[in-house]
Amino acid sequence: MHTYVVLAYKQSEYLEECIKSVLNQKYQSKVIIATSTPNEFISKIAKKYSLEIFINPDPGKGIGYDFDFAVSCGETPLVTVAHQDDIYDFDYSYNIVEKYNANPSSLIIFSDYYELRDEKKVYKNLNLTIKRILLLPMKIDGLSKIKFGKRLILRFGNAICCPAVTFVKKNIHTEDIFKCDFVCDVDWYAWEKLSKLKGKFTFVNKCLMGHRVHEGSTTTEIINERVRTKEDIIMFQKFWPKNIALLLNKFYIKAEDSNN
Repeated sequence: MHTYVVLAYKQSEYLEECIKSVLNQKYQSKVIIATSTPNEFISKIAKKYSLEIFINPDPGKGIGYDFDFAVSCGETPLVTVAHQDDIYDFDYSYNIVEKYNANPSSLIIFSDYYELRDEKKVYKNLNLTIKRILLLPMKIDGLSKIKFGKRLILRFGNAICCPAVTFVKKNIHTEDIFKCDFVCDVDWYAWEKLSKLKGKFTFVNKCLMGHRVHEGSTTTEIINERVRTKEDIIMFQKFWPKNIALLLNKFYIKAEDSNN
């Protein structure tokens, strides 16, 4: 029913910990590895845990294309792209499958999350608080099914944590979910695109996975370079006039600063 596609890039010191977490699940999901940077490091870990590796035949186009490739590798109805630096709690997939069975029209099913900072689990900070406020409409069943409700949680920022998301492939009807030229907001771009489709955004109001924040992460690198600001403004303009988008972005930058 469910597959974890572990998206591996170069040589992450956290890759094995991620793999251990998705193998140690209450609901026994299928686990595979997808990569655009095949190397001996990834091969050794795959061999250690008897995992199949899927190599992107067309690498180098960008993060969004790598994500779409990872989703395409999963052959089960439900697919989670597990980021190599993150971990998944024992009952993540169990809760996802349970929610799917109750909501088969879902486009995506996603959970709340905590942050991993210096090996400590952080459940509360400014960034997490803002995202939980933005996600309040998803607790109302009627709003999570309609376009207005799905877009409401995206109008003030990207409230959905990408590695916490599971895709219901049969309801999406496309393999071009993330495809774009962005380097950071590929996930926000994807949710905005999916919000226009018929189907539900199903939220599991539990912290079921840990998103690691560290100096070597791609998100931290991009935020430090302020590459993200330009993309954020583009995304805000999908929901607001330009002047309002620029104003909202000023507040959004403050939330990003908690990633430092």
